Amino acid sequence: MEYKSGYVYELMDQGGPTDTREPYFKDAVDEMMRARVLCAKANAVLPDDPTYVRYLEELFGRSLKDVRILTPFTCDFGNRVTFGKGVFINHSAILSASGGIEFEDGVMTAPGLHIATINHDMNERHTKYTYGKVLIKKNAWLGMNVTICPGVTIGEYAVVAAGAVVTKDVPDYAVVGGVPVKVIRYLDPKEQKE
Repeated sequence: MEYKSGYVYELMDQGGPTDTREPYFKDAVDEMMRARVLCAKANAVLPDDPTYVRYLEELFGRSLKDVRILTPFTCDFGNRVTFGKGVFINHSAILSASGGIEFEDGVMTAPGLHIATINHDMNERHTKYTYGKVLIKKNAWLGMNVTICPGVTIGEYAVVAAGAVVTKDVPDYAVVGGVPVKVIRYLDPKEQKE
């Protein structure tokens, strides 16, 4: 069967499944290799040398003048990540982004962030994958070593405590923590500053 270029991304946007044995999956393999090479190049530059950013700009296909990403940094699908303004991603982030990741304006993350947007099929785990986009809304703050699972939305101004595992949506202004996360309290929206 003939598949048009980019068909694999349509399947990812629909949640899958995709099958690694199908010819359409080559587009995904090519993007993964492109992303791995660009991340390796960025990570090979000393952190006090700002030229590492050019590799990340190539990875994401956009200027990063309004985004700060510290290395080391790993992302497997640069074409599936979007950033708002003023986003800060601290070092040692791992973005498994095939299902799509969106960072809205002002998102801030501590070191060690892990985001997964892909999962293995329970029965055909070696060849089939499912997907869920992760959305991190305006001014959310993610603590050290936070893990976000596929399909999760983190609400505006939400705070996710260090070490938390986020398996379901987090409401706006919620402070959450634990494994899996639970709401600890809510922030007062009137007290939040841009």
